[in-house]
Amino acid sequence: MPEASPRGTYLVIAEALRSEIEAGEGSGALPSEAELMDVHGVSRNTIRRALKVLEADSVVESAPGIGWRVVRGGDRRSLAERMTDVITEDALSVGDTYPSEAKLCERFGASRTAVRRVLAQMEGHGLLATVHGKGRTVRALPAPAVRP
Repeated sequence: MPEASPRGTYLVIAEALRSEIEAGEGSGALPSEAELMDVHGVSRNTIRRALKVLEADSVVESAPGIGWRVVRGGDRRSLAERMTDVITEDALSVGDTYPSEAKLCERFGASRTAVRRVLAQMEGHGLLATVHGKGRTVRALPAPAVRP
């Protein structure tokens, strides 16, 4: 990795791996962690954090004795995209209550940590607001997604 990223190097690597997988370059087993370390010029910890992000999004899974492999089928969108789409899918309007952390964990099969990370991003982007004692509410509607 030639220069540090303000986003977090592991997130940049996770998105690069996601793009490779979506382009069909990563079918079956992924390269070993050691190979990924060499390719990206980072530590094993950074590679593992990137892989954990993809695992939380159900893009890859750990396979004992094999390493990491691509999950076949299912929704390949990131957890952030899926959670943002909840606003549209559930026909929520500005001021409506956004689902609780527990309901989101159940809906997406994600950890509370992953859900909280995305909720913080959504708040940072101005989509959600937290009202003490009342949970989160929709603050703005997401821009329409442009998908191929």
